[in-house]
Amino acid sequence: MTYKLAIFDFDGTLADSFEFFLASHNTLARRHGFAEMDSARIDDYRGQEPRELMRRHGIPMWKLPIIARDFMAMMARHADGIRLFEGIAEALHALSVSGIELAIVTSNSLENVRRVVGNEALQRVRHIESGASIFGKRRRLERVLKTCNIARQHAIYVGDQATDAQAARAAGIAFGAVRWGYATAAMLDQHSPAMTFGCVSELQRIAKGRDSAPSACSESSYKNSKHE
Repeated sequence: MTYKLAIFDFDGTLADSFEFFLASHNTLARRHGFAEMDSARIDDYRGQEPRELMRRHGIPMWKLPIIARDFMAMMARHADGIRLFEGIAEALHALSVSGIELAIVTSNSLENVRRVVGNEALQRVRHIESGASIFGKRRRLERVLKTCNIARQHAIYVGDQATDAQAARAAGIAFGAVRWGYATAAMLDQHSPAMTFGCVSELQRIAKGRDSAPSACSESSYKNSKHE
């Protein structure tokens, strides 16, 4: 199977925002009345699906849009300190040059995406769907398919959380799991990704299709492997 369209999640996939997420979580918890995170249990949190994490922290679904709005506003004030993962710009360039259409579907704001990704890399991105609920990305993925006029079997959604895998499955497209994001490898493997990327440079395999052989890079060699 070859791909013509690669759709990317933003936080934890393109943007190295995990540390910011941890730093902002407890501020939001105190503001909105849900449980704070214990820094000693980060690996445990990363192994939980978002719905379970919300349940354990006492976050009702109705309050999620308000919390997300405040999170995006906090990130906007600190966006200059958040960077793309090393090699992302080069990987996007390589995919674009090879003829792959690029898009982004994210629950973050368009402003934050633009500031972190930067103008040069964004010139290679055909379409951005921002502000989606983390549980509402299916419709955004379908909108990208329609905008880009590409059949589902030729598209892949690359992300770092179980909700990304679930959205891709609901939209009828392949899911690609990255090893450097928010969720653990074990959590993502439960969702049977069509492709798995151990390091950023492996994203270029998308141009070769799901049957392409992984490179020699390993999760342990990546700078964010401390979160695994």
